[in-house]
Amino acid sequence: MTRVFNFSAGPAALPEPVLRQAADEMLDWHGSGMSVMEMSHRGKEFIAIHAEAETSLRELLGVPANYKVLFMQGGAMAENAIVPMNMLRGKSSADYINTGEWSKKSIKEAKKYAKVNVAATSEATNFDRIPLRDSWQLDPNAAYVHICSNETIGGVEYHFTPDVGDVPLVADMSSSIMSRPVEVAKYGLIYGGAQKNIGPAGVTIVVVRDDLIGQALPITPSAFDYKQQADNDSMLNTPPTYAIYIAGLVFNWIKGQGGLAGMEAHNRAKAALLYDALDASSFYTSPVARADRSLMNVPFKLRDEALDDAFLKGAQARSMFQLKGHRSVGGMRASIYNAMPVEGVKALVAYMKEFEATHG
Repeated sequence: MTRVFNFSAGPAALPEPVLRQAADEMLDWHGSGMSVMEMSHRGKEFIAIHAEAETSLRELLGVPANYKVLFMQGGAMAENAIVPMNMLRGKSSADYINTGEWSKKSIKEAKKYAKVNVAATSEATNFDRIPLRDSWQLDPNAAYVHICSNETIGGVEYHFTPDVGDVPLVADMSSSIMSRPVEVAKYGLIYGGAQKNIGPAGVTIVVVRDDLIGQALPITPSAFDYKQQADNDSMLNTPPTYAIYIAGLVFNWIKGQGGLAGMEAHNRAKAALLYDALDASSFYTSPVARADRSLMNVPFKLRDEALDDAFLKGAQARSMFQLKGHRSVGGMRASIYNAMPVEGVKALVAYMKEFEATHG
């Protein structure tokens, strides 16, 4: 069997040891005679799997005791609505920072439930940077301030935790969570789809401070009410059991890599290889301001876009897949999440140099 280098933005590559363990346990999990995907979510076997996954997540992220960890469904797209439903808490408005396509989706959805104040935006520079904190026009009476920590399409990432005073900070961390340490206590709520750094699509991680739950809008469906889910250990309805199981395996794998500090070192080394290659070339261009470049998603373009198809075909011939940029921006995009080995980035850089030498 030959494994390719999968640069997909999501669902993304998973660590090979995790996939092998899941394969070994597919028909019979720990002598239970069942696959995890066949288990009752209320049976002792799955309850143990669920508890271990939560414990590992809390340990890795350093989640304080006064925060709930929820395993929900619907992805970040659903959370775009679930957040205002739960977090307005009697207020009518919320502040949003617009840094790209995923921020725009969050803003659009939140407008159905609240008055949205776009407190800062980088749209004027084609979302190539994070707006300077001093430029943010925040409302001290806002219910919360929402950011997208890493824009998967545009490739910009917060490399700092913004200070927003006493207003709760909410972050969509779908494409950066578990890639490096996070000061959870500086956030009121963190959420993210699992399909980048945690596991298969289907489970959404929510980490929320205790005092911020319990005042959901009356229209909030029970399955989307953080308080009801917290009171029922994320099992108000049937949770995405197999996705939670895989997430638990990934958390254990991350522990074996040195935890989130180890993951950060790994990810910074990979990103440096790729950005150094881009900066050394006039054949390729990187659209993102250097200070705000993502460690997870690296968009780049060939100066001659007529060569795009040839570049992608050559990459596939060398077992490098999913390098085509998002349709909204074009060009190329290399997503180099936790599971991407440094060998994959080295192979890409070598190919980029080879392609430039041939077509430059």
